[in-house]
Amino acid sequence: MKKRYPRLMLNAHLWIDVILLNLSFLAACFQRFGNWKYVLDQQYVILLLTANLVWIFVIYILQTYHFTRISFNFRNQVVNLGKAALLHASIIMGLLYLAHRGDDYSRQQFIVTYIVFAAMALVARAIIVLTLYMYRKAGYNYRNYAILGKGDLAEMIFDFYNERKELGYRYCGTFEFDESTEKLDMLEAIMGENTLDFVYCCLSDLSDAQIKSVIRLGERQKTHIRLVPDFRGFMTNMATIEYHDLMPIIQVNTKPFSSVNEKTLKRSFDLIISSTIMILGLPAFLLLMAAIKLSSPGPIFYRQKRCGQWGKMFEIYKFRSMVVNADKMGQHSQGSSDKRITKIGHFLRKSRLDELPQFYNVLRGDMSIVGPRPLYKYDVDMLMEAEPHDFQRLLTVKPGITSIGQIKVGYADSMAKNVERLKYDLQYLKEYSIFADIELILKTMQLMVSGRGQ
Repeated sequence: MKKRYPRLMLNAHLWIDVILLNLSFLAACFQRFGNWKYVLDQQYVILLLTANLVWIFVIYILQTYHFTRISFNFRNQVVNLGKAALLHASIIMGLLYLAHRGDDYSRQQFIVTYIVFAAMALVARAIIVLTLYMYRKAGYNYRNYAILGKGDLAEMIFDFYNERKELGYRYCGTFEFDESTEKLDMLEAIMGENTLDFVYCCLSDLSDAQIKSVIRLGERQKTHIRLVPDFRGFMTNMATIEYHDLMPIIQVNTKPFSSVNEKTLKRSFDLIISSTIMILGLPAFLLLMAAIKLSSPGPIFYRQKRCGQWGKMFEIYKFRSMVVNADKMGQHSQGSSDKRITKIGHFLRKSRLDELPQFYNVLRGDMSIVGPRPLYKYDVDMLMEAEPHDFQRLLTVKPGITSIGQIKVGYADSMAKNVERLKYDLQYLKEYSIFADIELILKTMQLMVSGRGQ
């Protein structure tokens, strides 16, 4: 028999957390004072009661226990717990500060309470999530659903739930719909016989009139109707939906970092990392500057016009790794075999230390730490001829000190290598996240340490 206890699950989470919070408080008191005398002290009893009331307030504000079958997973549970615990601790500290009672309580007891509570609450959530997954895979606590439509979209819906048995959705068939009254009666009979919880309507296969008819059936049979639009083909461009009054608008983001949050996060990350490296790396900068000056005549820094975001030219800074006037001896770098590279230049390129002055470009806003490499005009012309559309997509973001293409391919001295590096860098536009930036930075550091830079 099908059983569901949505309210029971919510209440169980609430009471488990309240019990664990109280146990943590009592355990922290005993650990701090060695006996139960302080637990029964009036001021600690008041603090415990306040902590319980504040917890109820916090979970109500943050909607900590509001989740769906899709969102109910361990990761989301950990995030929700972290937010609630952090806000709860902040409110308690604020109340103690405003009441001028902070010195009356043990800081150690306060800290241990939250450490123990977080540990026990995480274990409890892991047990609940694992138990529920196993329970649903065994065939209990399921929801019946059917699909109204045909073709690839219907198959995608079926595959989604079929591959995730732990969500507890039981497939009751696919139904193709037409205008006849018999089909409507047949669908209503299926809804009643199978006690369908959900009917998924593939909007690409149904007319407005058909959808309205199905919704009316759902109202009579207490079946939820879920409308599934066909977004395939442009969801890879990070399409988002927003509502203008009652009108849903699908926005296809044609360039990465188009949201204010993304821009702010990436720029803040760039400024923090670049400033830290420029300050802490000053001794290394000075040492490299002296080595370049002593190894070959000429300036320490090399400056060159490169193509930046939206095709805007800017001046890039690097430690000089070639002889003076190397540009007049050839347009393009030939990699490690290039005879124009100085003795110290080979080391600088292998270790990628010649790129360090580009952190100044990052601070100026010309570049980002991670992004497609800024190209010389010679390479720009080459790629505009070979892959004009893909190259112009790369120009929508700031160039970077390092990139997937730079790690995988390195210096590109031919059309084929330039195109290969371009393909790698296009992956970055599709898979961007702050964690992806950190991963690429760590891989670049690994190349620097191993001396495998190109």
